[in-house]
Amino acid sequence: MGRSRYKIYEPTHPYFVTFTILHWIPIFTNRDSVDIVINSMKYLQQNDNLKIYAYVILENHIHAVMQSDDLPKTIQKFKRHTAKYLIKLLKEKNVKTILEQLAFYKKAHKKDSQHQLWQEGYQPKLIQSDKMMREKIEYIHNNPIKRGYVDEDWHWRYSSARDYMGLEGLIDIERFV
Repeated sequence: MGRSRYKIYEPTHPYFVTFTILHWIPIFTNRDSVDIVINSMKYLQQNDNLKIYAYVILENHIHAVMQSDDLPKTIQKFKRHTAKYLIKLLKEKNVKTILEQLAFYKKAHKKDSQHQLWQEGYQPKLIQSDKMMREKIEYIHNNPIKRGYVDEDWHWRYSSARDYMGLEGLIDIERFV
């Protein structure tokens, strides 16, 4: 897939975004890899004014509704940081097959690293109304159900659905009512 044709034109507004692992390789299959994502999001909340309205982390992609003072820069920081530490984790755990795939599928213009973790782009969609915000949050929370992983959205640990049920989640979110 080439560079994304989607753009962020309103960098301070909320957007629905999708981060996909290169070639849909399952990376988020253990707590250590998910913790890297969670900790990066928490860091950006504290240091980059990142607001997360909803999120779900599945084995090979993440959906979220988020905003910051400059969302493209915040997302760039997120992807760069998580890629660095996820590849480091894969090396430490000696996960050769996935590392070989990340090297094989790496885009030719990515000359600064041996591996590429994330697909380029994140398909941002501007949240233009309350109705659209509710639809995207529902889509995010229903993703694990749609994939057959759980029967109730709030059963999926790596999702903001728990927060919307009044339970404690893993990341502080901006609840949309």
